[in-house]
Amino acid sequence: LGAERRARLPPGEMGWPLVGGMWAFLRAFKSGKPDAFIASFVRRFGRTGVYRSFMFSSPTVLVTTAEGCKQVLMDDDAFVTGWPKATVALVGPRSFVAMPHDEHRRIRKLTAAPINGFDALTGYLPFIDSTVTSSLRAWADHGGSVEFLTELRRMTFKIIVQIFLGGADQATTRALERSYTELNYGMRAMAINLPGFAYRGALRARRRLVAVLQGVLDERRAARAKGVSGGGVDMMDRLIEAQDERGRHLDDDEIIDVLVMYLNAGHESSGHITMWATVFLQENPDMFARAKAEQEAIMRSIPSSQRGLTLRDFRKMEYLSQVIDETLRLVNISFVSFRQATRDVFVNGYLIPKGWKVQLWYRSVHMDPQVYPDPTKFDPLRWEGHSPRAGTFL
Repeated sequence: LGAERRARLPPGEMGWPLVGGMWAFLRAFKSGKPDAFIASFVRRFGRTGVYRSFMFSSPTVLVTTAEGCKQVLMDDDAFVTGWPKATVALVGPRSFVAMPHDEHRRIRKLTAAPINGFDALTGYLPFIDSTVTSSLRAWADHGGSVEFLTELRRMTFKIIVQIFLGGADQATTRALERSYTELNYGMRAMAINLPGFAYRGALRARRRLVAVLQGVLDERRAARAKGVSGGGVDMMDRLIEAQDERGRHLDDDEIIDVLVMYLNAGHESSGHITMWATVFLQENPDMFARAKAEQEAIMRSIPSSQRGLTLRDFRKMEYLSQVIDETLRLVNISFVSFRQATRDVFVNGYLIPKGWKVQLWYRSVHMDPQVYPDPTKFDPLRWEGHSPRAGTFL
């Protein structure tokens, strides 16, 4: 970099050769004290909001303030996606984590309605409703204790496979679950493709996962060519049908990588956040009573002619939404994301050199007492009438 540019870098240390700060990073998360990693930088170098290290095989700047995160996320001229090699290889090169800005915008626009549109959500609701209800009954009838997170993961996986692939048979579902579980182990591992390392096993799992999805996709395209309809419309059908303003459709690689990406994002976050929200409500009986009363009031308002819940009913769940937002703030499933500088740029007065990676530490923002008073306290009412400033709720 030269002496002049080096002098303008954020404070920090590059750590050991090759591994950099990864041992300290992994040790903090294995210890159950994830804030210890950033806390060590704050303790040694002060509250500068940006620090330098060597992470995931790259020189990296860690950004820990709301203003810094906002700047890096919003400046598409100075920053592009910069996820670790392992994540890109496992989620897929045609997924959001790897594609350039214009292509990202095109794919996001094409997939928004099939995934989160009103018609799609209305179609998914009955199955979600019945699956959750039957799962709760099965747990209640079990007669003993259950591993709650394990059961939640099974339930959310069943829902997601139904949303993605409609009436997938049990063999397909089991094959997807086995491959996905192994792939997820390697998602944030170091990209070491040697026997015994999580990344190698995850690469193998991705190949199996892609083969299963490609097989289903081939069957769908063959059935469409013959004019055969499979009945209900699922996410794969909607992605096959999606086309942009120029009439371009998604190709097979794009559909598969989008499905793998949403499988990872939806399954992990849904299972873990449901678990933590339940834990927090159990620990706070007054909050549990208020959340339950809101649900009972909504159930009483449903006309006898209506079967199950509707999106209109979900919009009435104001207190439950606050519980979920507070859970997301406190637990922060996506604790960090990755960008890369396309040119020399300054954040908080410090230089991020061209080509360096940037890690945005969402968790540090959510646990900042200047942003959220008494940040370790679970307090859903902090969201009542509150619209978070840009960059403060990530």
